[in-house]
Amino acid sequence: MAKLPENVLSLHPGEAIWERFYSVFPLTIVGTRELDGAIDLAPKHLAIPFSWEDHFGFVCSPEHGTYKNVRRNAQFTVSYPRPNQVMLASLAASPRCDDHKPALANLATFPAQRVDGELVKDAYLYLECELDRVIDRLGPNSVIIGRIVAAHAHQDILKETPTGEPGVPLLAYLYPGRYAEIRESFPFPFPKDFKR
Repeated sequence: MAKLPENVLSLHPGEAIWERFYSVFPLTIVGTRELDGAIDLAPKHLAIPFSWEDHFGFVCSPEHGTYKNVRRNAQFTVSYPRPNQVMLASLAASPRCDDHKPALANLATFPAQRVDGELVKDAYLYLECELDRVIDRLGPNSVIIGRIVAAHAHQDILKETPTGEPGVPLLAYLYPGRYAEIRESFPFPFPKDFKR
């Protein structure tokens, strides 16, 4: 067996490798409708576009209300909170009491336009999705992929700023258990004539 470079340690799959170091992810709040019509909001950090066009997905446990609601209703919303809304994302992670999350009463929302759901007020990006597919049995988790049927962005987040920088700080989740504000970015040094 080849020797690893100096200062490189082997991590053992199956022993929570993602818990051993920090990784950068977006932090989103996924909205779904409960069986009784109440809204459910849940933070998700394993959440990304699943195509260059109109698919978005996130990892979720089949045991969670979010998974069950998406399976039943075939739709969901996504709000990208700002750094000053990190406490709201934390409230959305609060435990259920009598099958509801009482802390959600503290989150200001507004109705989605194309799906039956709510979006978190003052976030910087919003997606409304219809269920496309679910990939089950990824260990204890599943991936839920939706087709984006409506998208909305706060004007200060659009790339049309003079510097090309985001107009506002972005919220990043540093798994496990930390968050950061991204206030500065740099152009990526793509090779000449690079195409995606």
